[in-house]
Amino acid sequence: MNLWHATSPTIWQGRNDLSEADNALRLFQTVKLSPYFTPEEFSHYIALLGFECDEGVKRNQGRPGANQGPDYLRQSLANMASHKGHDRLVDLGSIRANPNQLSEAQQALSDAVTQCQRQNVRTLVLGGGHETAFAHGVGIYDAFPHQRVGIINFDAHLDLRRSPQPTSGTPFRQLAEYCQQHQRLFHYTCIGASLASNTQALVDEANRLNATIIWDDQCRETMLDKVQQQIQDILQQVDLIYMTIDLDVLPAYQMPAVSAPAALGVPLERLLQLIQPICQSGKLQAADLVELNPIFDIQGIGGKAAARIAWQLAHWWY
Repeated sequence: MNLWHATSPTIWQGRNDLSEADNALRLFQTVKLSPYFTPEEFSHYIALLGFECDEGVKRNQGRPGANQGPDYLRQSLANMASHKGHDRLVDLGSIRANPNQLSEAQQALSDAVTQCQRQNVRTLVLGGGHETAFAHGVGIYDAFPHQRVGIINFDAHLDLRRSPQPTSGTPFRQLAEYCQQHQRLFHYTCIGASLASNTQALVDEANRLNATIIWDDQCRETMLDKVQQQIQDILQQVDLIYMTIDLDVLPAYQMPAVSAPAALGVPLERLLQLIQPICQSGKLQAADLVELNPIFDIQGIGGKAAARIAWQLAHWWY
């Protein structure tokens, strides 16, 4: 497949505790590692797909390095304990973008996602910049042409920018245009957005598209019940969910390893409380974690936080 390569087995390494018990297992021992892109062999699995691309981040004047995120996240996951749900993970390799060839890379990822979904393989994409979302989203729309798709984006930014060329700041505007062209519902929710990080023009664009915004300061512990109810309302309005998690939704002290660390953010414990009902709803069809940039990590803090989200997501994914 164009731009695709298999994941090196050396990425999945960890501590071997099998001398203690047969079930003293870690993810590196239970994840299936495919040398070929063969989703047809893994029906009902969750496919890990890497998107080694930060071309959109560069265009958006961000800090490059997210193209190294997929294998960094795999390495952070490898040594974690394997429990229920983790035996359904298969690593189907990565798409590697060529320099200055964003559209080509996005098309390759979109095609890979569509192939997986048509084989009843759910997709957990490891970015890459948030340009990942346009490709992942189109792959889902193409795989389910008659279903009502809901997008839930956990992100400090609305990513609805107007730009003469696609960037990491334009994916949901692009998906809105895609839906308009194909006469599809554009059902978009952004949770954890920072008003301090989004101009009035972006807020106006969200309102024009009838998007739902739940601001970071609305995600306080005392308001979680209300946010949870809003999520339940969203789930009831659609047939399936594509959930995308920009790791800059976390506060900087938990996630330094992104292009734009958040001053406030939604803490990890609270974020997981919001993600859990989506995972367990039976409607989650696809998810991704984006913007992980190992160049700016501090003592592996960001890698550990991202891995815990991915670990929890697979554990809860119904």
